[in-house]
Amino acid sequence: MRVRAVLFDLGDTLVDTKDFDGWAELARRFYLDLDPDVLLHSYFEVENAVDERPHPEGREAALVDFWQKTLSSAAAKPVDGETTRKFIAATREVERPVHLYSDVRRCLDTLRSERRELGVVSNSTSEASVRRILDRAGILEYFSRILSSGTEGVEKPDPAIFRRAVERMNVRPEETVYVGNLAFTNAKAAGAAGLHGVWLNREGCGYGEDPPEIISLLELPLVVHRLENGITTPRGPTAGGAR
Repeated sequence: MRVRAVLFDLGDTLVDTKDFDGWAELARRFYLDLDPDVLLHSYFEVENAVDERPHPEGREAALVDFWQKTLSSAAAKPVDGETTRKFIAATREVERPVHLYSDVRRCLDTLRSERRELGVVSNSTSEASVRRILDRAGILEYFSRILSSGTEGVEKPDPAIFRRAVERMNVRPEETVYVGNLAFTNAKAAGAAGLHGVWLNREGCGYGEDPPEIISLLELPLVVHRLENGITTPRGPTAGGAR
């Protein structure tokens, strides 16, 4: 079995667009005194909690729910929906910093040298916004296909967006690997669509098998090789424990 295509999530996989210091400062407009470190902890705690429970009302409702829970946790008091929506609107007024993870370019170079087609499937505002972020990070040229839930009208974990991606790349699901930072929304959802889902857990240990887990994108080409040799799950860090 030849892996012909590799698809990536965007945020927290290829780029880091989080700005806890900026968000904490922004929250003061709405009389919320937040410690950036506490906000960071609350952010990831809520993200992990909601990963397996997609919001039934779609991305915007999910975003409000996510930030309302995160802000309430960080502030140690309830934050109402109206304040949450104003906070979200304020975050959109300022272009967030985009930081490319140090393992990304080497991973992409390796996969491209092996003649694998590369793409991005992201829950995001629009394909144009994804392209801007990739361009700012200096890696837009690597990707032949980019799908955004905002443009497509369907979002992860719905299998339809993964199937749409492989159809446009003219490959079969079983010839495709998808990697992202969320175990359910990314890796397991891709697996449910027939792709090989891989969980990028940068803070993990790399020994998880349900879904297959890596701790660095430097491991991804090796995982692809294992799949091609009939080994379906990575067992332990395969990149020397690189983070």
